[in-house]
Amino acid sequence: MDLAVIDILAQAASPDNGQKAGRAIALGVGGGLGAVGAGIGIGQIFSSVIESVTRQPEMRDEITSIQWLGFALTEACFFYGLVAGLIAFFL
Repeated sequence: MDLAVIDILAQAASPDNGQKAGRAIALGVGGGLGAVGAGIGIGQIFSSVIESVTRQPEMRDEITSIQWLGFALTEACFFYGLVAGLIAFFL
């Protein structure tokens, strides 16, 4: 075997590459689960708003303002989780 091939194989088998791959997988799984959780939460928010406005149409303005607050907080939780995952990945 050529010396360059042996060097490439040694680098591929080093524990650092396995650790990097594990970090990448953990970041991908964590980000994916966070996105699914945020999607479910947003879906529940809008479902509840539709149901509430159907039951009490006169409260539409107040319900809509609360809806956007809940939407923003749900998205913020996802982004905080994503940033925490990125920090853990790079540190």
